[in-house]
Amino acid sequence: MLTYISAASSIVIAYLLGSIPFAYIIGKLSGFDVRKVGDRNVGTFNVFRHAGLGAGIATLVADVGKGALAIVVAKLLSAQELVVFGAGVAAVIGHNWPVFLHFRGGRGLAVVIGVLLALLPIEMLIAAAIGIAVLFATRSSIWFGVALFLPLVLLGWLFRERISLLIYSAALPCLAGLAHLLTTRHLSPEEQKEAVSFWIGRKGDNRK
Repeated sequence: MLTYISAASSIVIAYLLGSIPFAYIIGKLSGFDVRKVGDRNVGTFNVFRHAGLGAGIATLVADVGKGALAIVVAKLLSAQELVVFGAGVAAVIGHNWPVFLHFRGGRGLAVVIGVLLALLPIEMLIAAAIGIAVLFATRSSIWFGVALFLPLVLLGWLFRERISLLIYSAALPCLAGLAHLLTTRHLSPEEQKEAVSFWIGRKGDNRK
């Protein structure tokens, strides 16, 4: 019974952590509603575009942090790998469909990074360096994700990580991809272009 309680607690806590809308909170502190500007995504890239570098970095750290914290808490509550993996999924679901914002959130890329950082710290740091270089070169969040997660799986294989962890690290980013498809299909072509573009320090013209 205690095992089931620990497992359930891990999942619920992870979901609630993921649901904390740091992009919305930091956007409000910066004077705008992130749900009403740009591509209306409650996430790091939209804050970067419309509030600048400082607010964007704060959002990134907070979103990555809640993903990592969900894994840390799950490991403290349960020794079962499946529970830990489930907590990571729950954190991403919480970010993408947060209870605190009527289930309309972000796309989960930063939270996925946090989850995998807690599980594969060395590999993720190396992959992040590659992803950031590609981000600055292309200004595209999509290419950033590709350049981040593909090397991550390869690095995990080179570091002889468990096959279950490699499969998980390849599958979890699909949640971010799914959220991207679901949240951009209603946008205009120009808004869809903005949804994958990235400008450091750009201030939005659409604040409301």
